Amino acid sequence: MSRLLDQINGPADLKQLSRRELEELAAELRQELITTVTNTGGHLASNLGVVELTIALHRVFDSPKDKIIWDVGHQSYVHKLLTGRRERFASLRQYGGLSGFTSPSESPHDPFGTGHASTSVSAALGMAMARDLRGDDYQVVAVIGDGAIAGGMALEALNQAGHLGSRLIVVLNDNGMSISPTVGSLAKLLNRVRFDRRYRLAKEESRRILTALPLGDRLWEVTQQARNRFKGLVMPTMIWEELGFAYIGPVDGHNIADLETALSQARNYHLKPTFVHVVTTKGKGYLPAESDAIYFHGVAAKCASTKQIPTYSQVFAQTVLRLIREDPRLVAITAAMPEGNCLNMVAAEFPHRVFDVGICEQHAVTFAAGLATQGFIPIVAIYSTFLQRAYDQIIHDVCLQNLPVVFAIDRGGIVGDDGKTHQGTFDISYLSLIPNMIVAAPKDENELQHLLYTAVRARQAMAVRYPRGAGLGVELDSTLREIPIGEWEILREGKDVAILAIGAMVAPALEAARELALNNIEATVVNARFAKPLDSGLLMDMVRHIKHLVTVEENTLNGGFGSSVVKLLQDAEIAEVRVKSLGIPDEFVEQGTQAILRAKYGLDAAGIARQTLALLSDQTPGSWPEVKGRVGTTS
Repeated sequence: MSRLLDQINGPADLKQLSRRELEELAAELRQELITTVTNTGGHLASNLGVVELTIALHRVFDSPKDKIIWDVGHQSYVHKLLTGRRERFASLRQYGGLSGFTSPSESPHDPFGTGHASTSVSAALGMAMARDLRGDDYQVVAVIGDGAIAGGMALEALNQAGHLGSRLIVVLNDNGMSISPTVGSLAKLLNRVRFDRRYRLAKEESRRILTALPLGDRLWEVTQQARNRFKGLVMPTMIWEELGFAYIGPVDGHNIADLETALSQARNYHLKPTFVHVVTTKGKGYLPAESDAIYFHGVAAKCASTKQIPTYSQVFAQTVLRLIREDPRLVAITAAMPEGNCLNMVAAEFPHRVFDVGICEQHAVTFAAGLATQGFIPIVAIYSTFLQRAYDQIIHDVCLQNLPVVFAIDRGGIVGDDGKTHQGTFDISYLSLIPNMIVAAPKDENELQHLLYTAVRARQAMAVRYPRGAGLGVELDSTLREIPIGEWEILREGKDVAILAIGAMVAPALEAARELALNNIEATVVNARFAKPLDSGLLMDMVRHIKHLVTVEENTLNGGFGSSVVKLLQDAEIAEVRVKSLGIPDEFVEQGTQAILRAKYGLDAAGIARQTLALLSDQTPGSWPEVKGRVGTTS
């Protein structure tokens, strides 16, 4: 049976459909989302909630001439399906496939690359100003959620947009609040009146007559104050109008006709920027997602494995819960990710000591700094890719003042399917540059809990970065112990080469050493759990009898762990040691499973073994020898 969706090759095809066909198309889009995303993994609930909104946007506006910017971009799957990417949709978030976010390299219908929150209004305002400066004529629309709009960057952009007065449309996709039918009907009536030309002319004439009377200016001011108080009671317009926007809404986000009416009003209004308030239901049309939008916000790809090993995030939260019970000075802070970093389990027992600040990473760090000045020990839990957004606050508000803030950096290293906007491959580099900062990464989940314990006792800023996903399945010690700051650990001894690995790279380094032994090469393997400070004593002792070193990190090579090791050797004027640094080259890592990407960059056991052999045999990476044993071939 043919589907309407299969006939949609671009936005122009939507404009030929009847109302009945549009409803049918919406149902087909939801089914396509459920079928594909439950297989590939991705953001399901948020996309189910914007089906009608996406259809309406593409019927009212002319993409790609008109620019539609999806904030974050995780809710752009329907947009992809309607803009010529339907046949590739099954490759969503797969290696070499469609991105889970918007990407200009993927389609001209994606005018801006996204992945992080609160950027859309700034980008849209820039495009609108470019249009005005060139004298072009196209619409610019930013679609932003109720979470992202609370981010400081979005509010800064809204402030400037209202000041400039440029023609810009901001669509608020609000799935976090409920509007009663009565208020919604009244809002529709007021929208029709406010955007009617006859109303504006009558308003201007009334002002002219009133101000001509004695005390007329004061009378006009009183009438406007009364009008604004009434509006403020019946609908949430005031903040947007005070910022310089014309407000439309609330609009039923699942009624295509109402959406088209509101968006058309905004498109045809030229006096100031316009704010369209759309109310949607996250997970709409799929009962499990409607009932639990948090769980279905992001779903994992289908997996045959039934092995239940705790994730690093779970072990982190369990350790924090254990520590917070014992020390009343400890508090935890997250930036809109209590479920992602599992702090919700801590909040369940200590609701007043776990703070979710929203999508406001800068505020989270300085908020922690303020707590630290008063004797508390804050644990700031933020994904590696998002902590980048608070870099100045880490430097200026924490480290410059030498405050004891613990940074628990989830998703450090290669993240996988979320792609280049979310890979955590820079944190060792950008944190190691900062004075008064300790940087550590555990070799497994058991060491994670000990490093967290060490961090809360360190009396200065300390970052503990750990990878996405399940741990190694090691047994967790019942007693927490403090690890001496900067102390490395020798896990295996050998005379030919030393492999210095940090974090998630320790396990494949050990496996590589076992395979190298089959080639009669004995490798020392070091768990270099501290990227800063380095264990200079152990390193200097090692290079007295081992003249080949391999450093391995799941981080960019520029300014990373290997770079620090080389600098230490140079400063000590040790020239006879040959060093090969393995890590991420000077590029952004695309999407793909962690296993695929680690193999691509030679960061799995096979790659480490081959490159170690190349170092010892003076061969270039392009002619790496094969290694005897399991890891010598790639699957």
